[in-house]
Order: sequence, then C-alpha cells, then structure tokens
Amino acid sequence: MFDKGSIDSRHSDSASSVIARSSATKQTIAVTGPMAAGKNYICSQMEKEGWSTVDADLLVHDAIELVKDRILDTFIPYAEQQHLKLKREDGSIDRRALGELLFSFPELLTVQESMVYPIITKWINDFIESHEKTIINATVLYKTPDLLARCSKVIFVTAPFWTRLRRARHRDHLPYRQIFRRFHAQRHLLQEYQKTGIEIEIINNY
Repeated sequence: MFDKGSIDSRHSDSASSVIARSSATKQTIAVTGPMAAGKNYICSQMEKEGWSTVDADLLVHDAIELVKDRILDTFIPYAEQQHLKLKREDGSIDRRALGELLFSFPELLTVQESMVYPIITKWINDFIESHEKTIINATVLYKTPDLLARCSKVIFVTAPFWTRLRRARHRDHLPYRQIFRRFHAQRHLLQEYQKTGIEIEIINNY
C-alpha cells in the first residue's frame, strides 16, 4: 500500500479535500502521474467516495493481446535484429521483450498505439457511459485527446525520485536499468498535460 499523500500546497491542503471537491458533481476525471507515484492508492481512496475506476494501463495489456497477431507480424523482423523473442510458448506476447523492442525502435511505439488506442478509447467510453462518476487511471491519457476531453480535470500524482524507485523495485521486480528508462521516458509527463490547458491538481504522495 502506498503511503497517503498530501496535496501540493499551491493547490490544496490534503488528498481528502481533493476527493471531497471531486465528488460534489457527476463527472469524469483523470488520475495520472509517473511510474510508482501512487496513482492506484489515490484511486482506491476516491472509490470510497463513490467513484468508479477504469485502469487504462491495464486495458493496454488486454488490447495488445487482442491485436497480437498484427503486432507480431509487424514487429518480429525488428525483434529478430535485437535477438528478442516476442512470443511466449503459450502464444501470448512477452511484454518485457516488447518493452525492450520499443526502447530500441521508438518509432514502433506509434505503430502500436495506432492499433491499440482506438480499442481502449471505445472500452473507456463504454465504461464512462455506464457509471455516474468515473476515474480514468492512465499515465499517458494526453495521447488520447477524445478521452481527455471528457475529463473535467486531471489529478497528477507525484512522489520523490527515491521513493518511486523503491516502490517500483519492490512492486515490479524489474532491473534498475529498465526502471530508469521508464523514469527517463516520463520526465516531461506533467508538461504534456499542462500543454492541454486542462485543470490540474498535484498530489505529492510521499
């Protein structure tokens, strides 16, 4: 369980005050932030106030499996260059190998997103229509403008570097090199949301 966070003093006094204000009207909001900042914890606290959460990052995994044949057909030639095996014995995609491949060939990320994001957008839109108060828990929601446009605001969860590193290592058991890569890739995440002009509240989840 993540430690309870506190709201950035420029925005509010506590996480509970954000939750209370967010619960006042029917709406859709986004909870986002870098790896291991504590997004899931914030969502779990808001669920106690009647919110329903859809985890876009988990849906990515489901969508990848749905279009895995297209992904494999497109990506295997690149994977072979890196001596990576994308397909497991059970036929599923090895997501760690896929992550390594996307790091080596960043242009393939755009290709994957073009396959996956339309599916995720439909699933999340369906979820929103069937719930009174929806949280979209997503790291890069700014890449799906149609979904972001449905949100009245973004709650951006952050935490100190070393806290996030400790959490990520304990939770995911990834090599430090891979964690550092993800941290580096997300270093401008807040700025990407600021570019959209949407209201942002920042929670420091120490």
